[in-house]
Amino acid sequence: MTTGDLCADIGALSINLWGEQLCGDSVEVIQPEDDDSTVIVIADGLGSGVKANILSTLTSKIISTMLAAGMRLEDAVETIIATLPVCSVRGIAYSTFTIIRITGGRRAEIIIYDNPRIIMMRDGENYELLFTVQEIYGKRIMRAETDLCEGDVIFAFTDGVEHAGVGRSYNFGWRREDIIDYMKTFKGVGFAAKTLTKILLDETERLYDGKPGDDATVCTVLIRKREPVNLLIGPPSNRDDCDRMMSLFFSKKGKHIVCGGTTSTIAAEFLKKPLRTSLLYLDPEIPPTAEIEGVDLVTEGVITVNRVLEYAKNYLGDNSLYSKWSVGQDGASKIARILFEEATDINFFVGRAVNPAHQNPTLPINFSIKMKLVEELTECLTKMGKKVKVNYF
Repeated sequence: MTTGDLCADIGALSINLWGEQLCGDSVEVIQPEDDDSTVIVIADGLGSGVKANILSTLTSKIISTMLAAGMRLEDAVETIIATLPVCSVRGIAYSTFTIIRITGGRRAEIIIYDNPRIIMMRDGENYELLFTVQEIYGKRIMRAETDLCEGDVIFAFTDGVEHAGVGRSYNFGWRREDIIDYMKTFKGVGFAAKTLTKILLDETERLYDGKPGDDATVCTVLIRKREPVNLLIGPPSNRDDCDRMMSLFFSKKGKHIVCGGTTSTIAAEFLKKPLRTSLLYLDPEIPPTAEIEGVDLVTEGVITVNRVLEYAKNYLGDNSLYSKWSVGQDGASKIARILFEEATDINFFVGRAVNPAHQNPTLPINFSIKMKLVEELTECLTKMGKKVKVNYF
């Protein structure tokens, strides 16, 4: 989701209708091959539960598959509109949708069919887009295009958000103006897209008194500068490769994180700087951090990275551990903040040397586990929309 100097940070979350196991909304994010664009599809299936889930999933999958295959956005919209069935009783479509296409981090194209209008904020204030309306096969499609700037935020959501508070806090639901005023209070705080999404959805759930009367989904797109981060873990399998590995690692732009005792010793020797260790356990389960001048963060290896992976998996789910890693001062929390909230482009430098300490059969760690940790963390970060590259030595 990155190109040029700007990129799209994307975060989406849903809450289900009270008592339902499945959500009737779905979100798909794709990056078509040979294209510098990112496409987000938010679909809302008619009704709730299994049927709505199938309808919204089909809609979002069909649109995203067509676009991934290189079909023009206009053609994809025409195809889905022509094929979407209409409920014979209520006379409305079985699924509504919002499509956002971000090109080069500099331009947005928005197409809405029966979903609420998106909210766009610039410099913390509401930024109204001019929508045009066109008919495709008798259905009204709203469309808008706009240039983007760093710091722009786009909130797309299903009607479950606007229905929040009906008959409780508000007579007619949570009006668009009220949502804008609520989100204005968080301007300038520097939250990531996922955090802004959670803030908006938590308030939606509160207005429903914790018992949502409809499925509700929020997808936030935050336009931000690219931030490269480089993480080094493990010494190279060939000791003669130490200098080459360190030279490549430290030549990269952005923050530098070094994980592992042996690895940090090698890094300190390469930089000709002292390695200052600590015995302060800020989390009883996570080994203390250390310091090397010229390195942004120095931590222990496998145990710390394993905790980061745990946080990453949770982040992609309900993000319930956010309150722990967002303020924690231990190595794992610090890495999580850098990778999840700051980084857009992540370069892993992974040494294949076998650590003798990890070969103890009583320890739950071995060489293959370290490799698996990196693979799983790479997968999670990619799902977060990060651009990840892994280099093995």
